Amino acid sequence: MNTFIELVGVNQDLFAYLAIDVSIAILLLGAMRFLSGLSAKVNSTEELAKQDNFAFGISVAGSVLALGIVLTGAITGEAASSYAMEAIGMLAYGGYGLILIKVGRIIHDKVALQHLDKTALIIEKNLTIGIIDAAGAIATAIIIRAVLLWVDGLDISTFIAITSGFIVAQTVLVIITRLREKQYAKNNQEDCLQEALSKGQLALAIRYSGQVISTALAVTAASHFLIYSPETLVVNLLGWLIFGIAMTLIVALLTALAKHIVLWGINLVEEVDQQHNIGVASIEMATSIAIALILTALMA
Repeated sequence: MNTFIELVGVNQDLFAYLAIDVSIAILLLGAMRFLSGLSAKVNSTEELAKQDNFAFGISVAGSVLALGIVLTGAITGEAASSYAMEAIGMLAYGGYGLILIKVGRIIHDKVALQHLDKTALIIEKNLTIGIIDAAGAIATAIIIRAVLLWVDGLDISTFIAITSGFIVAQTVLVIITRLREKQYAKNNQEDCLQEALSKGQLALAIRYSGQVISTALAVTAASHFLIYSPETLVVNLLGWLIFGIAMTLIVALLTALAKHIVLWGINLVEEVDQQHNIGVASIEMATSIAIALILTALMA
């Protein structure tokens, strides 16, 4: 009987922590939708329900999913010492993750894809840009989640580590974007990838989405080899950057090999770049993400 009472007591605590985390998570997910409208300077309800703006909907969906990914990093692990600390931790990590996702979107706009006005193009119902925007948010969230799981505690050092990891992530994503631009130009008589995306070439957006998400997964592999310590934070984050770039190159090489096998006999440049074959681009995206998932699982 005493054992049963103790078990009920434990479950009550567990349910209380669960209720706190889920309530805050739903609140933050709802906030993300309205924050997306504010950042685009539009009424989200108007865009989604009256204007039927699919591009905006895809962009918001990417942001909501990204926040959900970040929140899994905030709630994974042991419960806090009290209900208040659990709520504070969830709000702190979740709220900060929400901010970083939005900051990452700005960096993606101004640095990685600096020739595109993504906000304006999404309002103009450009599905291609909506997909790219969603993929960028998800890629950023994957790395933020990895850093959240990597760090320990809730203090200033933790947030410095999260911010630094975020900067490392954005650096790698910008690098991979530049490399993909050069590859596209080489394969298409020096045409501009960003210009092609702005014209609504959906197949290119699907392929690019797979590339940035697989890159994010590759960068997270560093968390399995580096031990978090506030005293060696700079060294560890430098390790994240070097390891992330190395893993990205390995994933790119293995993905190229896998694509030749999976899509044997298909000219990818002709099908995706020139004929805008969404089906082939989707297989490319799936292959890129699959290779990154397999490799990161092996590293773990």
